[in-house]
Amino acid sequence: MEELARDSISLLAKPVCLDSGKSGLSSYGAIFILLKSALGAGLLNFPWAFNRAGGIHTAIAVEMVSLIFLISGLVILGYSCSISNQSTYQGVVKTICGSAIGNLCEICFVFNVFMISIAFLVVVGDQLSKLCDSLNNNETMSEELGQSRSWYLDHRLGLSALCVLVILPISVPKEIGFQKCTSVLGTFAASYLTIVVVIKFYLMEDSTLIGQQHHNPSVSSWTALFSVVPTICFGFQCHEASVAIYSSMQNRKLSHWIWVSIVSMIFCLFIYSITGFYGYLTFGTDVEADILMSYPENDILIIIGRLLFGISIITIYPIILLLGRSVIQELWVKHRRRYIVITVAYEKWLRVLLTVIWISVTLAVAVFVPDISEVISLIGGISAFFIFIFPGLCLVFAMQTEPVSPRARSCLIFWGTLTILCGVFIFGQSTAIAIMEVLEKF
Repeated sequence: MEELARDSISLLAKPVCLDSGKSGLSSYGAIFILLKSALGAGLLNFPWAFNRAGGIHTAIAVEMVSLIFLISGLVILGYSCSISNQSTYQGVVKTICGSAIGNLCEICFVFNVFMISIAFLVVVGDQLSKLCDSLNNNETMSEELGQSRSWYLDHRLGLSALCVLVILPISVPKEIGFQKCTSVLGTFAASYLTIVVVIKFYLMEDSTLIGQQHHNPSVSSWTALFSVVPTICFGFQCHEASVAIYSSMQNRKLSHWIWVSIVSMIFCLFIYSITGFYGYLTFGTDVEADILMSYPENDILIIIGRLLFGISIITIYPIILLLGRSVIQELWVKHRRRYIVITVAYEKWLRVLLTVIWISVTLAVAVFVPDISEVISLIGGISAFFIFIFPGLCLVFAMQTEPVSPRARSCLIFWGTLTILCGVFIFGQSTAIAIMEVLEKF
């Protein structure tokens, strides 16, 4: 086992076994779970990202370049999992890179899932807003008369009620048993949205002229070109789950994992590109940050899409919360165990308290966020740590001890360093743009 774990990357045909059992995920099962991890709320933002990037050709070019690093990150994490014999992302980073970088990984992980929670609530709030508009048939007339919407049709009230009455009760339990159903629902919602965007493009009158009349002729600046990268990082983000997926597979040959990673990312690229392409052609520069917000509120196909995405996110939110809460709770319990005896009652009290605080803070932030693009800019920057920086660090650190040829070691260290630098640039650039956009509104 130790010998297999330290084989060279060039020996792609040699399997690495993390356990002696033969049961595990099949190849197609691994691909499906990677797709379920990647396809989600980021899909709503892709047509807007195509607009920000300066058009279809530029956005797709950036996607293709990013795809190389996305696949590379998955491959590095699979290899790192095999030599570290760990089954979690944080465990792999801590084992290969040391405790200091491992602790940084845990902090980034919690902050990342916290921001994703906010993004999910923003999406639910957007869909509630449009659904409330569709329920209020006299909304337009009321606005023309200077009247405000009825208080019970305020989407902020509806979002708060959903958090208290639905999300909180299903988030408190220690384990969540409906993950399989929610994953399937999320994949179905993403596929449905792509199909609807294509159908609505061809059904709209003069649809072929809309995109031509309101398109960006060129990239306005280099910052606009790179502004699409955070959306790509957020949309393709499945790297945190990749370690657990790899360690659960039946066939753990690195060559096989490369195939799984390539197929998954290409399929994601197809879904995201089709949605961005047709969404941008339909609305051009008038596209909203959430593509569903660009459509009329009374369209039955769009209403179904909003309901699917809303329900999917409501049921996935507790899983995201569970991931962040478990890290915080583990660190807290580890610290408090030095002073007190941790009882079952104390663990339950802490779990409920952390859940209430998490939901309350994310709800408070989501209510005041105008659209999902601002949250995705920050999430995309944080995602750079998990897609670029930490995999690059794992590769550089691993090459210090792995028995590979000097030439291969130099090439892999160079690639790991390049990946780290790209991640640092994306994090700094996307975070700076997000901060400047916030400051401009004050």
